[in-house]
Amino acid sequence: MRCCLIGFVLCANLLSVAFAQLVPKLRPQAEQSPERVLFVGNSYIYYNNSLHNHVADLVKAADPELGTRLRFKSSTIGGSALNHHNVAHLTEVGRIGVPQAFEWVVLQGGSGEPLSRNRRHTFRTIAKEHADLIKARGGKVALFLTPAYEAPHPRYSAQNIELNESMYVEVGNEIGALVIPVGLAFKEAYQRFPNLKFHLPDGTHPSLLGTYLAACTTYATLYGRSPVGVKYNKLDPSYLSHGANAIDETTAAQLQQVAQDVVTEFFQRK
Repeated sequence: MRCCLIGFVLCANLLSVAFAQLVPKLRPQAEQSPERVLFVGNSYIYYNNSLHNHVADLVKAADPELGTRLRFKSSTIGGSALNHHNVAHLTEVGRIGVPQAFEWVVLQGGSGEPLSRNRRHTFRTIAKEHADLIKARGGKVALFLTPAYEAPHPRYSAQNIELNESMYVEVGNEIGALVIPVGLAFKEAYQRFPNLKFHLPDGTHPSLLGTYLAACTTYATLYGRSPVGVKYNKLDPSYLSHGANAIDETTAAQLQQVAQDVVTEFFQRK
């Protein structure tokens, strides 16, 4: 039993080292200006007035002229995995109201997909099929690396973020997709600001702070621009009317810095 325990610990340590050495092959290009972006996922994207709206608002605040040309779309199914989405339908030119091909399609898998060998295999297979189709239609693919569960979620484990990271980076490298390191930004934000809550009490869905952090991370990755200093922090009555708290400027600046630091570190790995 002692030998088995030692062997298990050694294997776990080796897994951690392997995860830490994952290097994304595709890297953001500086100062990009995509106008047509499709977000495909589930409630992780949908919550808090939808991630695509917040990314668009960051773009509009940073570059008002570019902001006038944005054609962002979001397609979400609650509780869905990647294979639940009809990406062929969504990316057909003109099908969902955008008359030109999407420049980027952001794909987000289900929160439990990285935690199962079979589901990881399905994610890899479907992501490749979607990527081949998207590229054939003139677009690029980004994978939304999901945040890990937090306590008190019943599937919480400190190792989950490593499983999330390994799946998204490995698949991203295989299919030539850009990985948006949102889950790593959540991890870093919790380390820097342990008193802030980036999840709702269920330990899975993002709070308003979490959605803001995800939007900053997505903006920094897709646009190759730093979110630091962008004057957008959701001080908008429409959010308050739904019971959400506006984000004060100091906290917004801190989360912008987390997003930029994580994106910089992630894509500078060697």
